Amino acid sequence: MQLPQLHRYATRPGLFFTEDGGADVVARSETAEQLWFCVLESLDVPSAFYNDAVRIHDDADSAEFIQAMQQHRICTRVVRGLRMRETLFRMDGPNYGLWYLHLPKAWNGMHYGYRAQGAWDPKHGLRFNPYKFLIDPYAKGVEGRMRLDPAAFAYECEIDAEGHVKGSAWGAMNRLDSLGKVPMSIAIDDRDVTKHDADPSHPHVPWSKTVIYELHVKGFTANAPWLPEELRGTYAGLAHPATLSYLQGLGVTSIELLPIMAKQPEVFLQEHGRPNYWGYSTLSFFAPEPSYATRTAQEQGADAVRDEVIMMVRALHEAGFEVIMDVVFNHTCEGGNAGPSVCWRGLDNLSFYRRQQQNAGELEDTTGCGNTIDFTYTHNITFAVDALSYWAKRIGIDGFRFDLAVSLARLNGAFTPYHPFLYALRSDPMLGNLKLIMEPWDLGNQGWRTGQFLSPFAEWNDRFRDTARRFWVTEVDHGDNEGVGMQEMATRLCGSADLFATDPGRGATSSINFITAHDGFTLADLTQYAHKHNEANGEHNNDGANINYCANFGEEGPTNDRRVQMIRERTRMNMLGTLLLSLGTPMMLAGDEFNNSQYGNNNAYCQDNDITWLNWDWLVSDKKTPEFHRMEAISKLIAVRKSLDIYHHEDFFTRLSQLGLLKPSSRVQWLLPDGTTPMERDWFDTSIRSFTMRLLASDELDVVIVVNGDGEPRQFHMPPDARWHLLWSSAETTCERPQQGAVTEHFTPEPELSFWASLLPKEQDHLHGNIYAQLRADEPAHAPRHAAPTAASAPSAVESTTAQQIGADAGFVDSWIMPPLPRVHNAIVAHVAKSARPFTRVRARDEMLLLEEPAPRAAAGATDAHIWTFPALSISILMQDAKDGPLQ
Repeated sequence: MQLPQLHRYATRPGLFFTEDGGADVVARSETAEQLWFCVLESLDVPSAFYNDAVRIHDDADSAEFIQAMQQHRICTRVVRGLRMRETLFRMDGPNYGLWYLHLPKAWNGMHYGYRAQGAWDPKHGLRFNPYKFLIDPYAKGVEGRMRLDPAAFAYECEIDAEGHVKGSAWGAMNRLDSLGKVPMSIAIDDRDVTKHDADPSHPHVPWSKTVIYELHVKGFTANAPWLPEELRGTYAGLAHPATLSYLQGLGVTSIELLPIMAKQPEVFLQEHGRPNYWGYSTLSFFAPEPSYATRTAQEQGADAVRDEVIMMVRALHEAGFEVIMDVVFNHTCEGGNAGPSVCWRGLDNLSFYRRQQQNAGELEDTTGCGNTIDFTYTHNITFAVDALSYWAKRIGIDGFRFDLAVSLARLNGAFTPYHPFLYALRSDPMLGNLKLIMEPWDLGNQGWRTGQFLSPFAEWNDRFRDTARRFWVTEVDHGDNEGVGMQEMATRLCGSADLFATDPGRGATSSINFITAHDGFTLADLTQYAHKHNEANGEHNNDGANINYCANFGEEGPTNDRRVQMIRERTRMNMLGTLLLSLGTPMMLAGDEFNNSQYGNNNAYCQDNDITWLNWDWLVSDKKTPEFHRMEAISKLIAVRKSLDIYHHEDFFTRLSQLGLLKPSSRVQWLLPDGTTPMERDWFDTSIRSFTMRLLASDELDVVIVVNGDGEPRQFHMPPDARWHLLWSSAETTCERPQQGAVTEHFTPEPELSFWASLLPKEQDHLHGNIYAQLRADEPAHAPRHAAPTAASAPSAVESTTAQQIGADAGFVDSWIMPPLPRVHNAIVAHVAKSARPFTRVRARDEMLLLEEPAPRAAAGATDAHIWTFPALSISILMQDAKDGPLQ
């Protein structure tokens, strides 16, 4: 049969439906000898090509079929085991590396793929094998998974008794047919462009107002109690009104999704029965991951899966959120030479993957994943731009974060910010106006390139991450100085000009500031584990980073020690406070706002279970839990940041001089706690850990950020030319707040928040001198150390058969232990011998004690109203009081 000519002038690979009911098919392979287009049909319906194809008898083995397809233009066979019919169409070409075919009949949802004939010469990088069914790199949908089967590999191998692949990638060609063992491409009719075009409701959040929230589509809602079971862990679940309401309440502006392109687990994960949960193992760069769709959408097919993704994006847009998508163009799921042959390796191994210069058979790996896509090859750049354009135009994505972006910008092995791929992105009229975020490192030689991608790209700022962790975590825990002082912290607070002011077009928003991300510890684990605990990954705890700047503050893992709990809580809030009060673009990890834990796993890429799924039990509790109030505190801080125009610009607060000092600036003023201006030697004195940063505004009220990095409460002389009021402090979630005068305020929450009693420290210390109380019904009563108050003096609401000592606060230097009182279950009465301020109420609830006291007064002798006292190890923000003039 003579197939008709193409209906369009095709310069891009892909499958394009035509008005005659068929489709134009274009594929790229510059080294293949012949390509065939494969259509798969169910045996339950008559073949669309029955009158055109040469028929091979039922269940023809692969060798007979391969021989037949080399002799005929069209041939078909029945594969009874799969209940499918495979029809092969010989393609015309190559024409400048392109192969062409007009398919006389095509339909939405059609299953298809390719087979490629060519040389089998692994030592020279040629791995063609016509027995391998290959998916279309441009497929808009995929179906099925690769099974760990010898047929999935192009070389001869076997699966041993332990489930491991055994064989040599340099050995003989494998003649097992892979059909049924590998995924299939699904055709989606894109001619109805109005259905899939990007919606008009893009929020278009300016960089200067952006707060990014990184989440995993499945893990975010897999345990969500507000969702019906069928929506949990799905695109539709993320788009649910209750989910959107939570995100709106938190206050973030942009949702960054971990990869949602179709994925396939690496072979070594399949050998051990584990998934690739994160998704950094791309199977298709155009098709969305089917497993994140609802079961109904999966049963309806790839078109329905894609529509669910589109509806998710639109729902997020309508709720006011941008959608940023993490993309992995640095490598594919095929891994190293010993990996399977499911797409690129079988179509054109030499062109798709970067190879070692001295040995074409060996892959160059700067990703740590076995292969690296060759972005020195023009058509691979075109391929990536086509995929990004598709996601932006058809799906509605607002921006992209590029994984291991240095691997995308290497020429002759070395990184260059002038790489053709980067030019292609910035010059594209659509992509160049999206948010483009680079992960500025890879695993190759000189792979760390933070700050070197130039405009318009933003970059993850690992220097910010490490500085905040060292300042607030390791230096505090170790009790020694690791070289992070005022100079380093001030530079990060001001936007990291030392890294991002190198290009005239770049501003502070180019710095994506973060403390934690999917890769590494969560914020909770960063402060409760001194070492990684990745045993569940099955790699003997050898995977994951060993340098994390983490600490457990005295006890590994969760603890009931109140002192440790308080230090951990304060440390977490300090880091989030630093993140959200620094100039630049903040990014939070989902769950950090309520202390989500991965149980010490800092590389949970293969954990599709409760280790990575967020725990939402606190949100549906009938009490206001610590997680709830912590989330509220973070939401409040985000709102404070968004309300301050002083953050809504892209320029740096200040830049660095040639000597590395912060230059004088009309936007920022620096003060030491005593109110004096730092001298040059002070900036380099890493023992100075406390300072004030005043942000000067010409058309609005000034604000000051106060960093007390010392282990004691400190008095700060605030700028005397104005009055100040507190907007937010990291100390508030541990029942302290800065106070005007010479003491800090210790407070207890509202009565219904009695859970805070369980977080108060067991004893007085220099950091957390709060009132401590906890009732334990099984603990025997003790005799009082002094004459106890009479039972009549005890609050009538408090009754117990046991008692517990109350540690005293600073100023409350003594405490009493009450004997048992009759007819009561839990009782405790506090008496402070040397305090003029007795407790006003004592309430028992849920085996916890809530002590309430009057608001503290300034200490005697604190006559200077511009002196404020800030709790130990805290970061706070205050605003100028508009109603009052300067202090006299």
